[in-house]
Amino acid sequence: MHDLVIRGGTVVDGTGAPSFEADVAIDGARIAAVGKVSARGKEEIDAKGLLVTPGFVDIHTHYDAQASWSERLISSSINGVTTALIGNCGVGFAPCRPERRDMLVKLMEGVEDLPEVVLTEGLSWSWESFPDYLNFLGGRRYDTDIAAMVTHAPLRVHVMGERAEAHAEATEAEIAEMARLAAEGLAAGAVGISTSRALAHRTLDGRHIPTLGAPEPELEALARALRDHGHGWLQVISDFDDPAEEEFARLRRVAAVAGRPLTFSLLQRESKPTFWRWLLDRVEEANAAGVQMFGQVMGRPVGLMFGFELSQHPFLTRPSYREVAQLPLPDRVAALRDPARRARILAEPTDDAGLKVRLNNWDKIFPLGDPPDYEPPPERSVAAMATVRGMTPEALCYDLMLERDGRAILNRPLLNYADGDLEAIRQMMTHPHTLMGLGDGGAHVGYICDASCMTHMLVHWARDRKRGARLPVEQAVKRISHDNAAAMGLTDRGVIAAGRKADINVIDFARLQLRAPRMHYDLPAGGKRLVQTADGYVATVLSGAITYREGEATGALPGRLVRGGRAA
Repeated sequence: MHDLVIRGGTVVDGTGAPSFEADVAIDGARIAAVGKVSARGKEEIDAKGLLVTPGFVDIHTHYDAQASWSERLISSSINGVTTALIGNCGVGFAPCRPERRDMLVKLMEGVEDLPEVVLTEGLSWSWESFPDYLNFLGGRRYDTDIAAMVTHAPLRVHVMGERAEAHAEATEAEIAEMARLAAEGLAAGAVGISTSRALAHRTLDGRHIPTLGAPEPELEALARALRDHGHGWLQVISDFDDPAEEEFARLRRVAAVAGRPLTFSLLQRESKPTFWRWLLDRVEEANAAGVQMFGQVMGRPVGLMFGFELSQHPFLTRPSYREVAQLPLPDRVAALRDPARRARILAEPTDDAGLKVRLNNWDKIFPLGDPPDYEPPPERSVAAMATVRGMTPEALCYDLMLERDGRAILNRPLLNYADGDLEAIRQMMTHPHTLMGLGDGGAHVGYICDASCMTHMLVHWARDRKRGARLPVEQAVKRISHDNAAAMGLTDRGVIAAGRKADINVIDFARLQLRAPRMHYDLPAGGKRLVQTADGYVATVLSGAITYREGEATGALPGRLVRGGRAA
């Protein structure tokens, strides 16, 4: 008798091969057999007419803090993710001396939109070194497996102190110490090293991330730590504005020194709508020369969501709104529905330049909807709808945000939507040197909720897309399971086959659907975060245990820290 049998499902095994009907038998944490299984299971799932896929592998999350206080890595885990990689973009919490904690908190607050009060109350700081941090995580249990990277900003702050915050150039001795600590972290089980070279990564008071502009010798020292260890990858975020030719050549040289894969964020920018093509051409050249580089892409726009319950919206700084901003949402909504207050708010200017740039481009702002539409046509923009209704876009925006008792969400696609559709993304996704990521689970909790992008990959790209070509479901599944696991060196998962780790999703594909994000007030200190659920996940299995049934937690928490490709 097997521990669990998933019977009669349509197996999409993660390899990209055609789907097939089969039973999947599980014993312990491993898949025992795939095919016709005559033996019964202690527990069985009738999967007739359902998809049976590998658990999804999310290579770009920021659950570094959440994993220290919560056993559930939501929203990723409720969207089919069974392995999540933390420590992206060079920000994290180890190593860290007690007197430098405040700097790392402020950096995470500014870069990843995690409020300082949440981090201050939630972090236990039961560690100082990176191995201590991994040991802390390794003693906890989760609803997904997690893996971690050594993060460059804490390394710099730990070694250089205030000089790192001032962006001083590291001495040879300091570079050597950073490399030693990175090697120590890799030896303890980190699966890579991450860094940021992005101007947008800064604290709320405007201080840039300490790694911005780190010179090539420093990056090469970290790369040699990877080379000497023989596993792991480099994860980088860069603006490629240094100029682009010099920055890409620099990163290519660093990847060559490492002898390990380098992955960087690849997005379509409104200011340079075809620049992604140039980057992919350079990536092709690098790989042809034996230097492994991968663009990391996401299958939908990176958007700034806003509404009266969220962290941002166009009226946030207007005096007549600020008078009621601290009221509980029902009272605030009642006040905002008052015609006199509405008229005053609409008549007042927005005095925040950033809000003007991000939120006042009305022909690129769309109601998100429920279920959400991440490829809306031009006629669904606030500007177009306002013209039809004979209203100003601002007035329509105001009224739309009052829907659903003030919980309605509008979406401003900032990246990946310069052409008004997702054709550029389709080309990025199907390129042989890209990986699916950038969901940012655990970050930007008040205005972005992209940890659901794995579900969107199946719903939109393999089933529902109407404004262009779709992807075969087998290819979509492969991209978010096998390909990501293989790139990370986690060869025990990402494929449904005998002997592999029993991380599996059972999906009612016809019923699979994302719901609109909703605000939850369950972070430490009462902090709020957007959570996005999905219908249609009949079951999620992690290490052989059913963790979720129809989106509801079973109580099983088999997830553990993964060290260097090996379970802790």
